[in-house]
Amino acid sequence: MDAKNLYATLKKIQEPKGYYFNSDMDATMPILESLVRNKERYGYMACPCRLANGERKNDKDIICPCVYREEDVEEYGSCYCTLYVSKGYNESTIKKQAVPERRPLEKIIF
Repeated sequence: MDAKNLYATLKKIQEPKGYYFNSDMDATMPILESLVRNKERYGYMACPCRLANGERKNDKDIICPCVYREEDVEEYGSCYCTLYVSKGYNESTIKKQAVPERRPLEKIIF
């Protein structure tokens, strides 16, 4: 699967749930391309904005969409990577800001 196919597939699944792709395609497509590469590398779509260790059980919290997405989008309007955003984020009706890392430190350092 390539990034364009992944985009089309995930868009159909995620938009009904209220999660939209960032409308800035210069930001969105490289993240999707990295997800495709990580799927080939690890066998799962590890978040490209975080360091995966290649062990599914250790990385399960950062398999896209990560477990932090819901809280991030609710609080900040976007996930950590800015791949998934709220409607307000794309419409610029909310302030765009950096999302802090929610992943516990012990998961980051291995």
